[in-house]
Amino acid sequence: MKNNYKNIIAAALLVMSLGACKKSLDLKPISNLSDDTFWKTNDQYDAFVAAVHGKFRGHNSSFMFLGELRADIYGTEPGSAASFTGEASQGLERMWLQTLTLDAAGVNTFGGFYSNINQLNLLIHKLNTGNVVSEATKKYELGMAYGMRAFYYNQLYRSWGSTVIVTDFIDAANLDLFNLAKAASPAADVLKLIRADIELSLENFGTNYTIQHNKGYWSKSATLMLKADNYLWSAHREGGAADATTAKTALTDIQTNVPALGLLTTSSNALNTPFADLFSTTNRGNKEVILASRYLLNEAELSFIPSSFTPQTGLITNFYDSLANRQFSVTAENYSGLLRAPIKIATYRKFNEKDTRRAGTIQAAYKMPTAGNYVIAGTFLKKFQGQQDAATRKYTNDYPIYRYADLLLLLAEAKEVLGESPAAEINLVRARAYGVNYDPAVQGFPNMPGDGDIKQAILKERLFEFIGEGKRWYDLRRMGDNYVYANTTLLPADAYKLFWPIDRTSLTNNKALVQTTGYAQF
Repeated sequence: MKNNYKNIIAAALLVMSLGACKKSLDLKPISNLSDDTFWKTNDQYDAFVAAVHGKFRGHNSSFMFLGELRADIYGTEPGSAASFTGEASQGLERMWLQTLTLDAAGVNTFGGFYSNINQLNLLIHKLNTGNVVSEATKKYELGMAYGMRAFYYNQLYRSWGSTVIVTDFIDAANLDLFNLAKAASPAADVLKLIRADIELSLENFGTNYTIQHNKGYWSKSATLMLKADNYLWSAHREGGAADATTAKTALTDIQTNVPALGLLTTSSNALNTPFADLFSTTNRGNKEVILASRYLLNEAELSFIPSSFTPQTGLITNFYDSLANRQFSVTAENYSGLLRAPIKIATYRKFNEKDTRRAGTIQAAYKMPTAGNYVIAGTFLKKFQGQQDAATRKYTNDYPIYRYADLLLLLAEAKEVLGESPAAEINLVRARAYGVNYDPAVQGFPNMPGDGDIKQAILKERLFEFIGEGKRWYDLRRMGDNYVYANTTLLPADAYKLFWPIDRTSLTNNKALVQTTGYAQF
């Protein structure tokens, strides 16, 4: 753990050096990364905050896998063990087939989350006990730290239920975090910690609703989004109307106090489809973004996208794009990926043809046309196209954690629980999705097929809106077990699989851990 501590301070110092500000020229040489040389200046605190956001960015692949891969989006086509391009799923299929085990756990070592939880614990301690930064900075950074820690524990809570609680910084001089002999706390205690951290975050933010670094840093709005999501989880269970009201209040708080946020409804692209512009590398921090992890050319990329969700360039060139009436080419596509997790054709076909989110989210590939007719071969994730740099595709899109469409659909969900009409929120999202083709009498809620089941209608809207953003599995789980069984391959007889297994390495390193109930014990 000491190496981990040194690494994040080294990362913080690198952030400071990259800032190239005049102040950095006055810093003394640092030969030993310890409390003797760190936590002495405002710049060092700022750099450490940047570094924990960098580590947070590094966990986006785990956020996506935990939030999406076990849902009904991905999978090979019936009768095939590989994607339409011939690329093997290499074990990822265990997630959507619900065949996870301790040796094929899907996500190992709890997503790596404890490494940054530990750093957040350190930041909280230093802010609460130090007197270097101003009171306003201290409060804002504590708001960030408590909010991010609550986010991590919310991921753990929804995925494993019971989990180890660590709220004090652990240094290798005393104990190694990953060899910590500590039992998991009951899920109810984890939930208490999440909600306590949420309130501490909000208390420290106070009336400060600013969002720093072009929407790339945690903010009060992010904490309020987390609060709404967390309370809706229980609103569909024992919490009922009281928890739905708490969620609704959190969401309307954002609407009232951050009026600059809203749906992106204008576009710079030739097709005038603002949904696709949301994720453009030239439109970062747009009005819809509440929180996104930042990626930049020559700085960092969404490496998990090409490693699992886009095809090899040489293989996709065997197929056609029917909308553009052309064969894919090496020059235009150059995905340089590995299509381990193709999107199912059935998922693609759930979209209405007039819904611009389909083309903005999914790329369909077709076999060679016969007599002018295209036959679909398969589909894959298109949402994160990155940018071209020296004839190479760089996956430098920002990765959204929270955006305004999420706020609207969570608000619709809260209203449904409260017996109120969610029409206004759903229709705002649909109007943007259908653009010039939007007809309230046709696409407006409750006029589309399936709108009679309001929960299912909201779930469907969220599916269309958030593919690739790590939401779908959690959405189904939040609504209730029946929605999981109705929409995925998980059967009621295997209800224990609603939670994830713990991997062998974690069970080996922490002898006090016990395998998730139902899975084969270690």
